[in-house]
Amino acid sequence: MKEVVIVSAARTGLAKSFRGSFNMTHGATMGGAAVEAAMPRAGIEGAEIEDCIMGCGAPEGETGANIARQIALRAGLPVTASGMTVNRFCSSGLQTIALAAQQIICEGAGPMVAGGVESISMVQPKLRPVQEAWLKEHKPAVYMTMIETADIVAERYGISREDQDAYGLRSQQRIAAAQEAGLFKDEIIPVSTTMAVKDKETGEISMKDVVVDRDECNRPSTTLDGLAGLAPVRGDGNFITAGNASQLSDGAAAVVLMEAKDAERRGVAYLTEDRKGRGLILNQEMRPNLTLFGLDRFCNIFIDRRREEEALDQATQRFDIRAPHRRIHVGHLSGGNQQKL
Repeated sequence: MKEVVIVSAARTGLAKSFRGSFNMTHGATMGGAAVEAAMPRAGIEGAEIEDCIMGCGAPEGETGANIARQIALRAGLPVTASGMTVNRFCSSGLQTIALAAQQIICEGAGPMVAGGVESISMVQPKLRPVQEAWLKEHKPAVYMTMIETADIVAERYGISREDQDAYGLRSQQRIAAAQEAGLFKDEIIPVSTTMAVKDKETGEISMKDVVVDRDECNRPSTTLDGLAGLAPVRGDGNFITAGNASQLSDGAAAVVLMEAKDAERRGVAYLTEDRKGRGLILNQEMRPNLTLFGLDRFCNIFIDRRREEEALDQATQRFDIRAPHRRIHVGHLSGGNQQKL
């Protein structure tokens, strides 16, 4: 069977929804920037791309009208490159990688682009949820928000508010340490754009030119006491707060995939499966070719879990990070049907 590999990746910084730097940026602009940056890192020409598959939790408005096709054109890909938008809410972007790999394996497709884009700032305020009558009566859970489902999961499996707050704090500390160590600098591309700024006193809206070159959503000053003081979004007795839930964000990311033999023929570095069970690692034979945005750092720190733990533990020593007393591998996912926190 053919083996499919990831040969490059690029992403924008993640900006806070509504108040962040991408609050006036079209989905095609963000996604186009990510795809455009990923292409030269893969060492291929746009004419070689057969399809650009992009996931989106809310493919409407500024991320509607087959946003994947718009992104492909905005990135400078020729009109011969197709575009397909995928909606599976939280896992939309991941699904695009699976679909691209399937096309390469089963249909003999050439290099493919996969990724995701979200503009909660521009799209969510315009959404008009419409529930179908039979589903509302017989299967109402299909219309639950992510916050509702997270509260149900927490209660069902005994995941306490204290554990969730501790896990949220550790997440905040780890990303702060990673930023301090410069671990994201090779994967994030700078994007120049214009944002809307609202004056808190007068309500006046002004425009501001900005460059998004880092993640804006985390709060390095977060404390456990601060998290504990937040009220649950759905009222007393529930678990999810604005502090232990995921941040609403705007941004985009893209990867380029191709058949492993094709990558080897081109001499392109790629991610491959580690037969020792550590996940994805950088292909050893391609290790000298690391000018492709520091692919070794992306792979060895953020994909290989063992090295991730070692690297971030070293980087976070000065932050005095302590893991929660019980490690919980459950997160609160942001998808296309979340509430504003």
